[in-house]
Amino acid sequence: MRIAVIDMGTNTFHLILVEVANDDFRIVFREKVAVKIGEKGINHGMITDDAIDRALKTLGHFKEIIEKEKADQVFATATSAIRNARNGNDLVQKIKDQTGIETRIISGLQEAEYIYYGVKRALPIGKMPALIMDIGGGSIEFIIGTDSEILWKQSFEIGGQRMVEKFQKSDPITNEQIASLKGYLEENLEELFEACTTFHPKTLIGSSGTFDTLSDIYRLTNGIEKAEEETEYPLTLEAFELIYSDLLIKTRAQRLEIPGMIPLRVDMIVVACVLIDFIISQLSLENIRVSAYALKEGVLLSTLHSLKKESAS
Repeated sequence: MRIAVIDMGTNTFHLILVEVANDDFRIVFREKVAVKIGEKGINHGMITDDAIDRALKTLGHFKEIIEKEKADQVFATATSAIRNARNGNDLVQKIKDQTGIETRIISGLQEAEYIYYGVKRALPIGKMPALIMDIGGGSIEFIIGTDSEILWKQSFEIGGQRMVEKFQKSDPITNEQIASLKGYLEENLEELFEACTTFHPKTLIGSSGTFDTLSDIYRLTNGIEKAEEETEYPLTLEAFELIYSDLLIKTRAQRLEIPGMIPLRVDMIVVACVLIDFIISQLSLENIRVSAYALKEGVLLSTLHSLKKESAS
């Protein structure tokens, strides 16, 4: 059986196609497109006409691939930008009318749970609580968990696109803007800090997105080869701090020249790194890991589990 999973994120739309056999899957195709559906509207609770056009064009392209690859089933989810937009449901209807793709808008807590399952599949979390972090364009998900369970989870609607539009008014970002952003994070992430006081995570696991790019920069700087099938990517706290310090003083054009940087990440990566640095510092974290899997893989795993239950009943 062949299954397609579409993740409609605030910044990026992802498509993965997998071949399913014997309770396992093999990814046969993946593509990501910088749709930037939250651009210029996310802090006003609206998806702009231009963003809607980009979304429909990308999903039309995805539909062509899905049909060509003869997928048996399609599962599409939408996250922060669409779930919070006043015209989000209208867009979901347009997607169905124009492409036939049925879209499920998921809550922030559902998103956090799917991310946990994706990360758990990618790497051994361990018996001690770890803090999992996924930085989206619209929301940030935090999960504290072990190999065996989720201990705490929350979604905060303060993602990268929102932070860029609220705080990064110049390029390079100024010290004043960084201070304002950190004050905002301190005020809005109280619930996270309370949970960490209870569970004491010492390791940060970043999933996908910004963390992928940070790992790519680290690898290319240090001549570390990337294995095709690896699902945990290399990164150290020391390397992160060096990359972060460098990003703070560079313009967009200069950031694009960094080996490993991609246009998809170049606009959000500075505020995302301010956030990562803030979390590491506030929680005195001792280790950082990077998961190649995130929401879309979690959705896939949950879907496979449901299909297995249906076939068994």
